[in-house]
Amino acid sequence: MPAASAFSSRTLDDGAVLRVAAPGDEAGILAAIHALAAYEREPDAVRTTTADLTASLFGDDPKAFAHVIERGGEIRAIAVWFLTFSTWTGRHGIWLEDLFVDEADRGRGYGTALLASLASVALERGYPRLEWTVLDWNAPAVGFYRSIGAEAMDEWTTQRMTGEALTALAAR
Repeated sequence: MPAASAFSSRTLDDGAVLRVAAPGDEAGILAAIHALAAYEREPDAVRTTTADLTASLFGDDPKAFAHVIERGGEIRAIAVWFLTFSTWTGRHGIWLEDLFVDEADRGRGYGTALLASLASVALERGYPRLEWTVLDWNAPAVGFYRSIGAEAMDEWTTQRMTGEALTALAAR
């Protein structure tokens, strides 16, 4: 498990609290994941359960982590992430798997606050990279990422193997 971070929580200008996810947050995180899937035009793709989130985020040896923004007793935004490793830098980095801000809360600075919290963790731990993907049709997200200084890695394309192809390759 990564070393504990000095980051724990921060109260935002509107009174919302940005904090490290804790047991009991699973339902709110899952609701945000479902909302993100719907936004990304894949509403039926989510198979994750609250039990999966409990095991992955809060089990004995977590491999995934999350920061949340809570306002009014509800999770309004999430950043779910895990560690990567670069053989070129010889260091870990952070891979942002999901960043989601509830539609009603966009424009409040929640996305920036979540990314800033991950940037702080990366710098504190000596990780030189914070990386993620964005759908090319998601112009609002692409514009937001450019506005905070993110650069597109246009020469790289993500590759994925699942289902029968994964099974067939494992059998070789």
